[in-house]
Amino acid sequence: MPDTMKYLTGYPESLLAQARTLLDQGKLGPALRARYPAGAHAVRTDKALYDYVVDLKNTYIRNGAPLSKIAFDSKIHVIQHALGQHTFISRVQGGKLKAKHEIRVATLFKAVPQEFLKMITVHELAHLKEKDHNKAFYNLCRLMEPQYHQYEFDLRLYLTHLEATGDSLW
Repeated sequence: MPDTMKYLTGYPESLLAQARTLLDQGKLGPALRARYPAGAHAVRTDKALYDYVVDLKNTYIRNGAPLSKIAFDSKIHVIQHALGQHTFISRVQGGKLKAKHEIRVATLFKAVPQEFLKMITVHELAHLKEKDHNKAFYNLCRLMEPQYHQYEFDLRLYLTHLEATGDSLW
């Protein structure tokens, strides 16, 4: 399998063949642009991201642990197989154990459609309840965003396009 298709490993061969054909014909980018015509979202700053994520958290995970930091992070690269990170830090403060939760989102998500940003933030928020990527985790993701799996696949298509062409679509 070509290296550009690495983001799509695990998907059925029929989908890989379709993606490969679209990519080879130069139609993958236009197809994604047509699917998400609204363009990039308006969440550009760490403050806006914080407000966006806290609003999602308060809507779906009211009794979840508080988030101490939410930010875009330029150090997160797709190469690390991460687009976002949920960090859980425990430390002793006095005689008590204090936990901090942080969510960091790759700066790549500053210039993508709203649906992709929601997909990654929903994914990281789900880690507040479920640490592992298991059935309960993905059920929680689908509860917060019913189209979670479609958006994840489309994001993987976009990453494939981005790596093959170097052209940002939005």
